[in-house]
Amino acid sequence: MGSSDTFHGWVCSGKDKPLEWKEMPLKHFDADTVEIDVSHCGICGSDVHTLDSDWGEMTQYPCVVGHEITGVVSRVGDNVKKFKAGDRVGVGAQSGSCLKCEKCKNGFENICAEGFVNTYSGNWANGDPTYGGYADKWRGHQHFVFKVPDNMTNETAATFFCAGITTFAPLRRYNVKKGDRVGVIGVGGLGHFAVLWAAAMGAEVVAISHSKSKEQDAKKLGCVDFIDSSDKEQLAKYKDSFTHIVCAGYYSGFDWTSYLTLMKHTGTFILVAAPKGTLDGIPPLLLLFKQIQISGTLIGSPKQIEEMLQFAAKHNVRPWLNKYKMKDTPKAVQDFRDGKPRYRIVLEN
Repeated sequence: MGSSDTFHGWVCSGKDKPLEWKEMPLKHFDADTVEIDVSHCGICGSDVHTLDSDWGEMTQYPCVVGHEITGVVSRVGDNVKKFKAGDRVGVGAQSGSCLKCEKCKNGFENICAEGFVNTYSGNWANGDPTYGGYADKWRGHQHFVFKVPDNMTNETAATFFCAGITTFAPLRRYNVKKGDRVGVIGVGGLGHFAVLWAAAMGAEVVAISHSKSKEQDAKKLGCVDFIDSSDKEQLAKYKDSFTHIVCAGYYSGFDWTSYLTLMKHTGTFILVAAPKGTLDGIPPLLLLFKQIQISGTLIGSPKQIEEMLQFAAKHNVRPWLNKYKMKDTPKAVQDFRDGKPRYRIVLEN
């Protein structure tokens, strides 16, 4: 194996094992491959869940996580026409699908009937393992690579490719617009993106959090008000008023009744968090009598990612970032575990 077919990255060899900087094999280079010199990679909650095997057998060790990747194209395969060496590009949580099933053909590659190729802890069609962006290089299929807008830096763009699209796609799907009132539960990595998007779409946005320390941040992000979720009087003030609620902060003992009571009839409750357990305690009569829908979402399709990038460029949507050097990745991951980011961490080579 030549050095051109390897990369260096932060490798986790097993549950509870430390990250180690090691040389690893890149995927086989074929006609549809884009190779990237990684400049930045965001840290996502999915990375930590994967490192810790929180989702069971989904983790394939050794693992290199990171699926909010930006960088510069260094090499392209013969079939690749939309990218060339030197282009600034990004990659998200999905790196492949069959591209042939009904879902893929209709623009829903993110829920491909034949399976979703994860950017890390997965396998390419030829059996090669997928490795993520806590690294110096990345290779993958051209269909899931995207140009970074000219007016956006790589460090800014990185977190759009998971946290950004996870929150943008459902807000677009459910037609958030001027005149709507959107509640955002949890002002964190995902929640702060939801606030930015909904405000840019013209909605009135209200943050809902148990952490009073987030109030000023929420208002700087674009919220018109802040609800302390432990204050029943503040919650009652917004009864029957939200057209949409984005839940980015699901937790054990989640008070479904209190939150669904805030929703207008025919409202949409959008779950963007990915909790370990089940959704317990949903009051069926509230769903029936208010005709509320509870919706899940899984990142977004390539078409939606393109739309998101253009929307962000046009409306100057910019996440709040904390930047760490790639060499300091173990510290950055620990700081993420400790809840220190405001509100996304980006690693930089």
